[in-house]
Amino acid sequence: MFAMSSSANRRPSISEMAAARAPVPDTNAAYLDGLNPEQREAVETTDGPLLVLAGAGTGKTRVLTTRLAHIIATKLAWPSQTLTVTFTNKAAREMRERALQLIGDAGEGLRWLGTFHSISAQILRRHAELAGLKSTFTILDSDDAIRLCKQVIEAENIDTKRWTPRHLANLIDGWKNRALTPGKVPQDEAWNFADGKAIKLYEIYQSRLKVLNACDFGDLLIHNITIFQENPDLLADYHAKFKYILVDEYQDTNVAQYLWLRLLARGTGNICCVGDDDQSIYGWRGAEVDNILRFEKDFPGAKVIRLERNYRSTAHILAAASSVIAQNKGRLGKTLYVGEETGSDPDADRVKVRGLWDGEAEARLICDDIESYVGKGGAYEDCAILVRASWQMRLFEERLIMLGIPYRVIGGPRFFERAEIRDALAYLRLIRSPDDDLAFERVVNQPKRGVGASSIQKLQVFAREDGRSLFTLTPMVLQTDEIKGPAKRGLTTFIDQINMWRDRLNNGMPHHELAQVILDESGYTDMLQKDRSPQSQTRLDNLKEFIHALGQFDSLAGFLEHVELVMDVGGQSSGNEVQILTLHAAKGLEWPMVFLPGWEEEVFPSRRSLDESGMKGLEEERRLAYVGITRAREKCSISFVANRMIFGRWQSVLPSRFVDELPHDHVEAVSETGYSTMPGGETGFQGTIEDLGERSSYNSPGWRRLKENAKSAGKSAPIIDGKAELLATSSGKSGFKIGQRVHHEKFGYGQVLAADGTKLQVNFEKAGLKKVISTFVTGV
Repeated sequence: MFAMSSSANRRPSISEMAAARAPVPDTNAAYLDGLNPEQREAVETTDGPLLVLAGAGTGKTRVLTTRLAHIIATKLAWPSQTLTVTFTNKAAREMRERALQLIGDAGEGLRWLGTFHSISAQILRRHAELAGLKSTFTILDSDDAIRLCKQVIEAENIDTKRWTPRHLANLIDGWKNRALTPGKVPQDEAWNFADGKAIKLYEIYQSRLKVLNACDFGDLLIHNITIFQENPDLLADYHAKFKYILVDEYQDTNVAQYLWLRLLARGTGNICCVGDDDQSIYGWRGAEVDNILRFEKDFPGAKVIRLERNYRSTAHILAAASSVIAQNKGRLGKTLYVGEETGSDPDADRVKVRGLWDGEAEARLICDDIESYVGKGGAYEDCAILVRASWQMRLFEERLIMLGIPYRVIGGPRFFERAEIRDALAYLRLIRSPDDDLAFERVVNQPKRGVGASSIQKLQVFAREDGRSLFTLTPMVLQTDEIKGPAKRGLTTFIDQINMWRDRLNNGMPHHELAQVILDESGYTDMLQKDRSPQSQTRLDNLKEFIHALGQFDSLAGFLEHVELVMDVGGQSSGNEVQILTLHAAKGLEWPMVFLPGWEEEVFPSRRSLDESGMKGLEEERRLAYVGITRAREKCSISFVANRMIFGRWQSVLPSRFVDELPHDHVEAVSETGYSTMPGGETGFQGTIEDLGERSSYNSPGWRRLKENAKSAGKSAPIIDGKAELLATSSGKSGFKIGQRVHHEKFGYGQVLAADGTKLQVNFEKAGLKKVISTFVTGV
């Protein structure tokens, strides 16, 4: 036994006494076998604050699990005196299982191992009355929270079509991620919703939660923080309870999680955070990379151990990733190198960089590479295509289906299975075939037209009795009093619009133009634009890609037949499949062969990230590039194109600035004859990265002008560089005046409110207040 703190004077449980009587391993315990010196140091450094900077593929999960097992096995603490926090239930289960495998029954009693939300919920249940709740409180999911927001908005007589409940729910969630209660929200942020009523609505929302004896996910941490701050004696009890705190993926913590951990760590100070500042890629959902960057300041005397020995990738892949991420200024710094398992294979492939004419050529090349890889003995499941945005998936999906290559989309549905794409397809199907009842039912109230479930059920009953389709029957029913009020008005509008759109198609309007008209006139586009969630912009981008796909077919019938075949063939699963996913979804995964398409300015780095977050956004995009490269174990291929359909129109695009940041000695710029046919008869390029600029389609007048701008600004940049950066550095001033009217390709028309160098603050008529780079707007 060991002495317990007087403030935690209680009898140990049976499982704790059993653990205490277990044999005490020595420092040569079997669970320490196989750890490299840095990993072992991280496991055995048990006193005081510790930050383990664990690079990609360096064994961070093993270190964290072994450290937990070591603390328990050496009797530094009972299992119930350790607090281990993860971000997902899957990670928590894996850590618990690994710990039990290492030390057996001595690990029983790990009651405080789980996610931030699950552990904070346990604490809140114990002290619910201090937050004005009962211990039986309900935890609302996101859908419940949105419904409650709708009630709050409607009670204040605010137009829910203009100011959507989802928008308010996202605002409140963002404030809670920053640990901001209604009284702490900056007053200027009140104007983010309903003309300055956002904070008042937040207050009403919180009051309604109390009445309902409920809280949302953000409240779990907020209530914990408030309880600890207002009840120091209670906080002292938890200081005594938790002798050791272990945190996984510390770089992904938001402000509320950070404050919660800081409060609990004030006790013994034995907090160990494992993370990688170079893999902080979730800023858009509240993660603060600064939390890990200031660890040593927050915890004086903290020790920092770097895990840099990578057991996943080849030396060429690691060198490429390290060279790119080294350009970031906001990082603690580390350099990955190969471990014994990987070795320094002299025959390992360099990272391939390939320039092509357009997205279709890119899809052909990558899919042919996969076929070649499998033909030489590889497996489909060893290959992954990692895209920056989901709209990029369509071309790869269609090409894979055409070649008969099995695939699956990780982290979301296939392109044509996405809700917004199905909705658009339903409109087109109904225009082509009025008897398509399934299409009618899907979009008759999408977007909302006041046509509820009861009205649709009435129509279905009448249709069955009369033997007619819903679309044919509805005008007849509308002449009666069977359906009244908003439902009648909504159905009348819907039928009139479908007939009008069908007439336009029959009178020669191109089907891809008609599709855009339908989305706009139906209110579908407006619905997504008013939805301020991160998903809404992705859905809009997917619809633009859908319109582009339509334009590649001679007729609407041909396109719909194509989609039917794609949906039928693509749905089969064999288990041995090519993986397609976004870079964000790829974190934590790995494959022998990784393809990274779309490395162009505007796409990657994302123009939206640069517009909204400036340099901070650029550095997060660069971390995303680092994550993408380090997913590859053996082969990594990066590609970019000269022409890309972006925001609904063809554009000549420049290679991503990240391409130029790759190290020449570890990269092979290759030519693929037949894929990258260039203007003037060239069929590609061969040689170093600089040759991509001199011999490809990027050696255009516009390309040369950008290089000249860079030189005139005193920028000694290589040939390939980012358009936004070159233009921004060519002048230290934006050239726009306060009050000037401007136009942005995506956000539309607006007025300049403030200018800081090349960064503008613009109030757009439709998109609202945005921060944008001056080069992305034009004066009007």
